[in-house]
Amino acid sequence: MIRLQDITKVYPMGNRELKVLTGISLNIETGELVAIMGPSGSGKSTMLNLLGCLDTPTSGSYYLDGREVSSLSSRELAQIRGQKIGFVFQTFNLLPRLSALANVELGLRYAGNSDGRRAMAMEALTKVGLSDRANHRPTELSGGEQQRVAIARALVKNPPLILADEPTGNLDSRSGEEIISILTSLHTEQGITVVMITHDPSIAHHCERIVHIKDGQIEKDEKV
Repeated sequence: MIRLQDITKVYPMGNRELKVLTGISLNIETGELVAIMGPSGSGKSTMLNLLGCLDTPTSGSYYLDGREVSSLSSRELAQIRGQKIGFVFQTFNLLPRLSALANVELGLRYAGNSDGRRAMAMEALTKVGLSDRANHRPTELSGGEQQRVAIARALVKNPPLILADEPTGNLDSRSGEEIISILTSLHTEQGITVVMITHDPSIAHHCERIVHIKDGQIEKDEKV
């Protein structure tokens, strides 16, 4: 599913350069559930942006489903994001004026799907246990429920890959466990590849594999 070969990422900072990733090589197989951990500034968020085709590496190669995507145009990267990748963010990123159902439908709109959007969105909400909250706006939902809506939005287009950036970071421990349970179920029951950034070891140990990042390099890659 994912193959990184000697990936570097360098940002210009005035007269100097900031090296964020320095020679990352990593393979993630289809259907794996992987956590990426590391201290603040280690490069893990930059790595997730590259995996999600939100950014491109300075050098090296990134293969997604066998296709080299490192040097694609912005338009081509947007198409890949719309078709192959579902995103779950720490801050939910829901539109406050829209219902849960309408927020999930947006995932299909950006993916270019137009037929049967409402039924597909309701099915996705049902999968995360929120069919009875479909007409509620985000302000009427708990943090855990808002994150479940965000997962449904990522899930609705049936992507083979879900990228989750600190998905439990703004939640209490009980809600966080519920979110991890949903993500692990998607992985187990539907074979979706899930890559998750987390700083919480107890969350990471729900995964099959933990990749530790430090100073822009992979420090350790271990099976759980």
